[in-house]
Amino acid sequence: MARTNGQGLPILVAGGGIGGLAVAYTLARKGFPVRVLEQAPEFKEIGAGIQLGPNIFRALDKIGLKEAMLADAWRPGALEMRCALSGEEVTRIPLDARFIDRFQQPYAVTHRADIHAVFLKACAGKNLVTLETQRQVDGFEEEDDGVSVILQTGERIKGRALIGCDGMWSKIRDRIVGDGKPRVSGHIAFRAVLRREEVPEDLWRPDVILWAGPRTHLVHYPLRRGELYNLVAVFHSDRYVEGWNAEADADELWAHFRGQRPEVLRMLERIETWRMWVLCDREPVKEWSKGPVVLLGDAAHPMLQYLAQGACMATEDAVWLAEKAAEQPDDLPSAFRAYVQQRYLRTARVQIMARVYGDFYHARGPAAELRNQMLGSRTPEDSYNGVAWLYGEM
Repeated sequence: MARTNGQGLPILVAGGGIGGLAVAYTLARKGFPVRVLEQAPEFKEIGAGIQLGPNIFRALDKIGLKEAMLADAWRPGALEMRCALSGEEVTRIPLDARFIDRFQQPYAVTHRADIHAVFLKACAGKNLVTLETQRQVDGFEEEDDGVSVILQTGERIKGRALIGCDGMWSKIRDRIVGDGKPRVSGHIAFRAVLRREEVPEDLWRPDVILWAGPRTHLVHYPLRRGELYNLVAVFHSDRYVEGWNAEADADELWAHFRGQRPEVLRMLERIETWRMWVLCDREPVKEWSKGPVVLLGDAAHPMLQYLAQGACMATEDAVWLAEKAAEQPDDLPSAFRAYVQQRYLRTARVQIMARVYGDFYHARGPAAELRNQMLGSRTPEDSYNGVAWLYGEM
């Protein structure tokens, strides 16, 4: 059994999603006992496809989970943008040996359930991690020697610290930052997953393909070693529904994609059941910790999905938080402040740039023409230089 680091009380983690399990595992590797409090009846990840840049593999390498994450993933050959009106290729970023030579790590796509399962299995293999379900955290109180978490049932759980991994609508963030509800972007995402055999042969592509339209885009790529095919369609809308898994109205989708390329429409026609979520984020903040309580992942820096970095940033958070905690195991409030100082500018940049990329993808008229001219003249090396700030760090 690993040596217990610091005091006997466990560190409490509110939320058993990707970020919560990642930080539980990274802390346990450093010798800290951890209790993960998940509100659902089981540890389960909803959603569909997720893209994994080199920066998350750099983090996973540090904690020994890179190969496990790649086992069920798909390795696309390129990231490609096409115009949803003309069909022309706007830009293509190769993900071959040149990309790996530049960033020393691969690019992959996987199912959210698969990345979650890797972290869940890793936690289950650690004696210092306790996984608990049906534990909805409603609040907390700081105490002289730590923190008490208050569950929805009224039960109190004592820990030496609390990490809020409770997502976009975090109750813990409300106590620390107090910035109200998330910022609604005005964009809605519909998602669906097809079996490989449900995709027409001439439409199946091994790469990540993004069809950029006026105030819309469609992205699709294989999942789970090529057995599945992920589709996400995004369009502008003022509708607001809280959560990640609402039932979607296909008529609303068709109204926004009408008149686009046959390849786009034929792909959308294959979907019988859609799920949707309203895209939200928050303004970047500089302080995510207060005494023995700190935030991680979407609770700290929720971002739009246009850079595909939500899970990547949460995993980076987990690695850095554990590193800082191990440096100051007897003073976790100071360790948490050091972790936030390490992370806030990088995550703020991703939050801001994700908004910019969303505008870029959904450009129309002259703005779309300018986008196409600018990206069309880029070499692979130019493209790599453009994302070096993101993929070249952790």
